[in-house]
Amino acid sequence: MTATTFTARRAPAAGRPVFAAGLAVLALALLVVLFPALFATHDPDATDFARTFQPPGADHFFGTDQLGRDVFSRVVYGARVSLTIALGATAIGVLGGMLLGLLSAVGGRIVDGVLMRCVDVLLAFPELILALLVVAVIGGGAVNIAVAIGTAAIPAYARVVRGQAGTVILSEYVEAARVLGVRRSVYLARHVVPNVAGPVVVLASIGGGTAIVTAAGLSLLGLGPPQPTAEWGAMLAEGKDLLGTAWWIAVFPGMTVALVVVAFTLVGRNLQVRSLR
Repeated sequence: MTATTFTARRAPAAGRPVFAAGLAVLALALLVVLFPALFATHDPDATDFARTFQPPGADHFFGTDQLGRDVFSRVVYGARVSLTIALGATAIGVLGGMLLGLLSAVGGRIVDGVLMRCVDVLLAFPELILALLVVAVIGGGAVNIAVAIGTAAIPAYARVVRGQAGTVILSEYVEAARVLGVRRSVYLARHVVPNVAGPVVVLASIGGGTAIVTAAGLSLLGLGPPQPTAEWGAMLAEGKDLLGTAWWIAVFPGMTVALVVVAFTLVGRNLQVRSLR
């Protein structure tokens, strides 16, 4: 057995623990989103001014904030808001990108040229900047943030879908279906969309982590859900000025964001590698 063959065969096994770890973190996050009361130790919105700025301990795993609220419970309940925003934004980005990419692929040279030039212009801007522009138009709040992030992500998905769909449409079996008189909607649904779905799923798994970071960034700027809603970015905003005296208010939500984003990235990168084999 050559060294090259050995490496190629060992690579999938080497990636399995990382992939499994990422899936485990995401599965735990899903459980927290669905059943937060099973994990939280206190009411996330209950204030206790006699216990403000309590450090992490047995009664409060992540300490308490400036209002005496339990940081651990707020992180737990914040998962529902933060991940719902991220998943909603990803769904908007995927659906919008699929529609725009397919329209560009089948719309002819003029439509394709106009749409892709617009996409290229939008891709020149970071997603956070585009999301800020959308929020400036429609306003803040959880729903509007999800719409803004999803809208900002559409160009990236559209570019991927356009490239994949263009290749599939030029294939022999799609050409044969066209010659036989199969309607465009039929061969798009049967042949093009299934072949485009794989790369889009990979991109969406990575994009979920990006959406969490962008949502946290918008909340950090004060554009997120209003108080007293528990949300990871809003918790970072509350604790960023207290790092010297009560570091736990910002550090634990920040670590949670980092952990979930890394899990999304690990799963997405492993899916990407598997799709290339």
